[in-house]
Amino acid sequence: MLQPPKRYTITAALPYTNGPIHIGHLAGVYVPSDIYSRYLRLQGKDVLFVCGSDEHGVAISMKAKKEGVTPQEVIDKYDGIIRKSFLDFGISFDNYSRTSAKIHHDTASEFFKKLYDNGDFIEEVTEQLYDAKANQFLADRFVVGTCPKCGNEEAYGDQCEKCGSTLNATDLINPKSTITGETPILKSTKHWFLPLNRYENFLKEWILVGHKNDWKPNVYGQVKSWIDGGLEPRAVTRDLDWGIDVPVAGAEGKKLYVWFDAPIGYISSTKEWAQREGKDWEPYWKDKDTKLVHFIGKDNIVFHCIIFPAMLKAEGSYILPDNVPANEFLNLEGNKLSTSKNWAVWLHEYLEEFPNQQDVLRYALTSNAPETKDNDFTWKDFQARNNNELVAIYGNFINRVVVLTNKYYEGIVPNANELSDVDEATLTELKAYPAVISSSIERYRFREALSELMNVARLGNKYLADEEPWKMVKTDPARVQTQMYVALQIAAALSSLCEPFLPFTATKLSRILKIDSPLNWKTIADASDLLPSGHRIGEAELLFSKIEDEEIQKQIDKLEATKTANKDEIASSLAMTEPQKELIQFDDFSKMDLRVGTILEAEKMPKANKLLILKVDTGIDVRTIVSGIAESFKPEDIIGKQVTVLVNLAPRNLRGVESQGMILMTNDTEGKLVFVNPDTSTSLSTGSDGVGNGETIN
Repeated sequence: MLQPPKRYTITAALPYTNGPIHIGHLAGVYVPSDIYSRYLRLQGKDVLFVCGSDEHGVAISMKAKKEGVTPQEVIDKYDGIIRKSFLDFGISFDNYSRTSAKIHHDTASEFFKKLYDNGDFIEEVTEQLYDAKANQFLADRFVVGTCPKCGNEEAYGDQCEKCGSTLNATDLINPKSTITGETPILKSTKHWFLPLNRYENFLKEWILVGHKNDWKPNVYGQVKSWIDGGLEPRAVTRDLDWGIDVPVAGAEGKKLYVWFDAPIGYISSTKEWAQREGKDWEPYWKDKDTKLVHFIGKDNIVFHCIIFPAMLKAEGSYILPDNVPANEFLNLEGNKLSTSKNWAVWLHEYLEEFPNQQDVLRYALTSNAPETKDNDFTWKDFQARNNNELVAIYGNFINRVVVLTNKYYEGIVPNANELSDVDEATLTELKAYPAVISSSIERYRFREALSELMNVARLGNKYLADEEPWKMVKTDPARVQTQMYVALQIAAALSSLCEPFLPFTATKLSRILKIDSPLNWKTIADASDLLPSGHRIGEAELLFSKIEDEEIQKQIDKLEATKTANKDEIASSLAMTEPQKELIQFDDFSKMDLRVGTILEAEKMPKANKLLILKVDTGIDVRTIVSGIAESFKPEDIIGKQVTVLVNLAPRNLRGVESQGMILMTNDTEGKLVFVNPDTSTSLSTGSDGVGNGETIN
């Protein structure tokens, strides 16, 4: 886009309403998108910043089942928490919608119907994973298994969170239903697919050529890898009982895939805003002079850079994103953030425990933003950034200026007398900062931009420290007038330059300086008379307060308690005795052919943490058995061991290896996994486990 855009449409990833917002969400998506939107508004741009609750994901249904409530109760609860958190934290959405709203259902249905009528979908009957016990197909997160690309044994049916690969449920190795724990079967079902392969040439030209130099390397690299690997049709419907009905005949019981439905939420949120404000929504999505920017986390790159653009291209009337500045992940105290393990700093809890300190968290998250690699949030670093930077640099400068102005001139900005070379150089440097900070923001380098903002405060501190007006006021009061005038211009500039990053601080500082509206950055760059002589400022207030060790230790103790609780839960789960299964007859037991065997060979299964490949002499043959005992035994330690083998178990293929039996195992009195074999006198605990064919039987 050579000409400056007429307007900007900024989207922030729709948060799932299966839990509150935590600092990982903020650092990855919501703080950077808010900085960008606030900055553009300060430049006088036509900006629309939209978001909304994503309420149709499988995660919603899973949360509802877990809590024993309806999906509607789940989304209503968390939508309320999320909305209030964003509002209290100062995220300046122009509209925050919900995908459960009628306007979204209508918009998504119309979008699907247009592509359907244009023949843009492929209709196919395929075999999908099905939980016979739960009597339902297993879409996305209703199934877990081993990732075929990295070997992560806890990958979901739509995505591996370890390597970031986007998956189909049928790609998983050793899949298990998250509903019942059962191994699913394959069952035929009809679905509609978006043939991504049709758009491969378009995507290559648009991204690999058109955005090679302006998209972030992590985004470009992931997209290039996907395209180079060859694109395949992607299902856009699911067999679910929660979501938007597929709006065509013969699709009873089918819902739109959440990753087809959710990005359309940006469009429906725009429509909702336009209806409320009496505006036309279409220019924000269909005018080529509009710049569309998606802010997302790295786990959403494929959906926003390949699938959604392919949908928009197929529809034909929409613009494509100009940029998708995805961030990497933020960890917490050295460990991955986890909603299920409560390993997080929740925004709504932070706002309660650190009242009126929204900007401290915004500052800490931006200073340490995971823009190019995963970064780690620690409470000690949070404290240091507040005490050593916000308080000691920014707050200290403002407090000095305001206190001295009230002390010497009763709060009235003094006249500037003759400017020295130092004064001129300081004001010249100040005038350069709007362009420097703008350049960083417009290249989505928010951490760099914030660092430059703090350099403005450092400029002010250095100027006062070098000039020492508190000493000179007795010997050269005319010179001090000029010094304080210069210092007040820096303070005024800070009140506006900090607004995208620290909006609450900007409001407070403007109130102290009695500036009615934010200064235009062009004004800061062009003129020095930001606070004219004769203007009266207010009394001094502390912009930031020191955070004491006790407050930080409380947060550290809170995380340690979470860690202990997680360990206790795991231990309790391991120690829990399984309930007795249903009775069987002697004939059922007599069908089991148990033999004493000897382990001849043992080796680790490649890319699998739990599996060993064993060669076992059963007395009737030598057979291969895959056993899930690698975390308890080293291969070299079990060669020559005698074991009990269930030899007439049906063979099963595991990661390309056919397992021809099962090794029987149990736990000893200390809970340690041991072999059930004839050459030891192990005292067995209640219940016994059989480990083989890659699984455990209780």
